[in-house]
Amino acid sequence: MISNSQYPFSRILLLIIGFVVVLFSCDTDQPQLLEGNYSGTFTRGNESSTVELIFENGKFEGSSEITKFPAICNGTYQVSGNKIEFTNSCAWTAEFDWTLILSGSWTFQKTNNQLILTHSNGDQYNLN
Repeated sequence: MISNSQYPFSRILLLIIGFVVVLFSCDTDQPQLLEGNYSGTFTRGNESSTVELIFENGKFEGSSEITKFPAICNGTYQVSGNKIEFTNSCAWTAEFDWTLILSGSWTFQKTNNQLILTHSNGDQYNLN
C-alpha cells in the first residue's frame, strides 16, 4: 500500500515529465525550412520577371532579370508559421516604386521543391 506522503511527489514527477514532453514536441520556426537556391518568376498584375533567391542561415540575397522589378538585394529573414518577414539591408534610390523592394511580411507555401511567396498587395514569387 502506498502512503499518502508519496502522492505529492508522484504528482510533481508526473507534471515534470508532462512538461518536458510538451516542451520537446512543440513546433519551432526554422529558417532552414526554406534554405536553398531558388529561381522562378515574380508577378505583379500582368507583368512578370525571372528572379533568383538564395536563403541561407536566416539571410537572403537575390536578383531579377529586370532592374528593380522586383528590387531584390540582400538582408535577413525570419519564419513564423507560414509567414516570412524580410528585412532589406540595401540602400535604394527614389526613382522607382519602393513596394517592389523585397521586404516586410509575406505568406509562403512550400511543397516539395516549389516555394510560393505571396504579399498582401497581390505580388507573388513562384520559385523552384
